[in-house]
Amino acid sequence: MKRLVAALALAAWAATPGTAQDIPEPSDYRTDHYRAPVPATLQGGTVIDAKEAHALWQAGEAAFIDVLPRAPKPENLPEGTIWRDKPRPSIPGALWLPNVGYGALADVTADYFRAGLDHATEGDPDRPVVFFCLAECWMSWNAAKRAIEWNHSQVYWFPDGTDGWAFQDFPLKEIEPFPTP
Repeated sequence: MKRLVAALALAAWAATPGTAQDIPEPSDYRTDHYRAPVPATLQGGTVIDAKEAHALWQAGEAAFIDVLPRAPKPENLPEGTIWRDKPRPSIPGALWLPNVGYGALADVTADYFRAGLDHATEGDPDRPVVFFCLAECWMSWNAAKRAIEWNHSQVYWFPDGTDGWAFQDFPLKEIEPFPTP
């Protein structure tokens, strides 16, 4: 069933107008319409597909960072309302840094991103790091671009994200966000 859902999602994605080859790489961060066709390139980084991401994952030398956003619990919920965060099935061993892929980051979010990136790479800006989200998600492109600007030398961008990973029938595991400091 999981493979069927992923296949349908990727088929719908492939049928949408505007392929990656048609999308120009912007000079700055994407700041709106984050779920839209993405470019095929990332200046200063390496774009990888699911099989290449899987090979890096199996080798165990690259840090994997999931940047899927997460909606916060509304502050004004009526008393007694049950709130359940949406589970995040992701690449096993990935570090989930929600909300760090927006085009503009508040200082507190940028600090959280830097702390998570430092944790994932063990403070080594030369350690390979793979950024991903979902297919057609600019969040991972923005996050990878930001890591490059922060002088990380081996940045990989996996634009198909967990959709492409699941389509290949690679394992997924539910993960929790990296804690805020």
